[in-house]
Amino acid sequence: MARDADGYPVTRTPAGVARGARTAVDLAAVDERVSGCRACPRLVAWREEVAVVKRAAFRDQVYWGRPVHGMGPADARIGVVGLAPAAHGGNRTGRIFTGDRSGDWIFAALWRAGLANQPTSVSIDDGLELTDCRIVAAVRCAPPDNAPTPAERDTCSPWLARELELLPRLRVLVVLGGFGWSALLPVLARAGVEIPRPKPRFGHGAEVTLAGPGGPLTVLGSYHVSQQNTFTGRLTEPMLDAVLTRAVELAGG
Repeated sequence: MARDADGYPVTRTPAGVARGARTAVDLAAVDERVSGCRACPRLVAWREEVAVVKRAAFRDQVYWGRPVHGMGPADARIGVVGLAPAAHGGNRTGRIFTGDRSGDWIFAALWRAGLANQPTSVSIDDGLELTDCRIVAAVRCAPPDNAPTPAERDTCSPWLARELELLPRLRVLVVLGGFGWSALLPVLARAGVEIPRPKPRFGHGAEVTLAGPGGPLTVLGSYHVSQQNTFTGRLTEPMLDAVLTRAVELAGG
């Protein structure tokens, strides 16, 4: 597998994503291969343009400008599925949900739920660690207008699929937003999880327990922690806390 100047394996096609994900032996290998992915030309062009143009407040910083891999231990029983990195958040800092308002919300809530060692996530070296929880994104590159296309979602889906396969104790998935919900269900179906018909609909507080090869898997819905929801009051801290509290209960405490 070819490597770029920084040593990351380069993936340039959807077939390459599928192959690279399938052959990744552990989460570290998935993370490394995600970091070198160039399979979606529109997303590659956007994330790299943002990393050069920058936001004025961060003009002196070196942007990551690559796909952003997941975060959290391999023994996690709880997974959190988001949409995609923010242009000046994860795309800048190199860590999922880090350096933006959405991250302020989700990590503070994880801390309140006992799943993070601190309530803030500002940089990749700030000491943040997760316990019993791994955060992933349906799409690993920052998209224009925070709107990946269905084709980009599908191209990226093997990374999500393999990441979930490599979490053997996974019992609960908290999905932030309808896009993540629609991206997740086909991934689970291909992994042998039984998806009822009609398909479960997304909603805040939605809860569905599915039969999977490794045992029951419960999927919980939450409105996304975007400013569009948090600034307007559509999502409040008690609402988010209730979903994460339920996730901890279902995972076994």
